[in-house]
Amino acid sequence: MRSLDLLHISIADQRLYGFADGDLLLRIPVSTALNGPGELNGSGCTPRGRHQVRAKIGDGLPIGAVLRGRRWTGEVWSPALAEQFPGRDWILSRIIWLSGCEPGRNRLGSVDTFRRYIYLHGTPETEPMGVARSHGCVRLRNADLLELFARVPVHCAVQIEEAPCPVWAAAPLK
Repeated sequence: MRSLDLLHISIADQRLYGFADGDLLLRIPVSTALNGPGELNGSGCTPRGRHQVRAKIGDGLPIGAVLRGRRWTGEVWSPALAEQFPGRDWILSRIIWLSGCEPGRNRLGSVDTFRRYIYLHGTPETEPMGVARSHGCVRLRNADLLELFARVPVHCAVQIEEAPCPVWAAAPLK
């Protein structure tokens, strides 16, 4: 299984595209922010622009592990647990923590992606993919996140854009 060197997230498509050496290897449905794109701290928006994977958290945890404050609570998500904590923004299985690369746009000050705790993370199977519903992060199905986590190194480039992806998005996976 090849490691990825670029993740491209299209807010319009609600898809993550994974590349290695220019080859499209992954096409995964995601859920970005309900509030749309934006960089300001506290906005609940998904930040745009060039980012990198700053940290990977949760290696070896069970699928559905509940993370709060980037630590495993010891819980594994279930419908019963969801009933106990209605309205919780579930961060499950793994965290791929992003850091902005563009000072003034998504890095430093009130627009710092890393300090906003913007992640790629798992979400309950009951949450829809392909629909913007997150609080700013990029949500993925837990199984998709586990595959992505194994293939993405720290410092992997991540591009988040509003536009639909060009023709390569429909290209066959290699």
